[in-house]
Amino acid sequence: MTNKEALTLLENGLVSKLIDNTLLVCDSTEKDVSAFLEESLKYEFASVCINPCWVSFAKSVVNSRIAVSTVVGFPNGANTTFVKEKEAYLALKDGAEELDMVVNIGKFKSNDLKYIENEIKLVKNIAGNNVLKIIIETCLLSEDEILRISKIIEQSGGDYVKTSSGFSKYGATIEGVKRIKSAVSEKIGVKASGGIKNYSTLKDMVYAGATRIGTSRGIDIIRESNL
Repeated sequence: MTNKEALTLLENGLVSKLIDNTLLVCDSTEKDVSAFLEESLKYEFASVCINPCWVSFAKSVVNSRIAVSTVVGFPNGANTTFVKEKEAYLALKDGAEELDMVVNIGKFKSNDLKYIENEIKLVKNIAGNNVLKIIIETCLLSEDEILRISKIIEQSGGDYVKTSSGFSKYGATIEGVKRIKSAVSEKIGVKASGGIKNYSTLKDMVYAGATRIGTSRGIDIIRESNL
């Protein structure tokens, strides 16, 4: 989806189609996940994003009514590439349709760019036609590093550059989204995630260049947008 298309959805009141409604806290029980999924089904979200252990359960609940996404190498990105490949493979086998993978930030900051390229290419090879979003943690990167890693992600086959896991120093910022957007072409999406709790912030992120929003407050945001 291009930013122009995202803006059209926003202006037409189709906010839910921009949102990955998210439940990634580690103490979520089956009851919590079930309630989250049932509530999410009332809205046409782009996807529901849950932890890997709940993917098969989520798929059995939502069936094909809404896409299921999950995380890989979450939240620190420091798993080996082999582990990330296995995580991706198992998540897809369980029914996930979209993957949000945390890039190996330490390797990137060590200037091991071949490692980063290889990691993304290998996981994308497993993902195939399924969407692969790469989390870069903008809060840990300089402006120049955001530009560099965003370009590497596009060149290596990632489908989205995602600002944040939501579990680091801070989440998405307008400046971070704009920086990513300036580095990539319209062929790749920009996902703003982390700290997006209201409709006003969502709008700001889309106007800055985001084409997807990750938030645990998706339902609240939709209700607010309809006021």
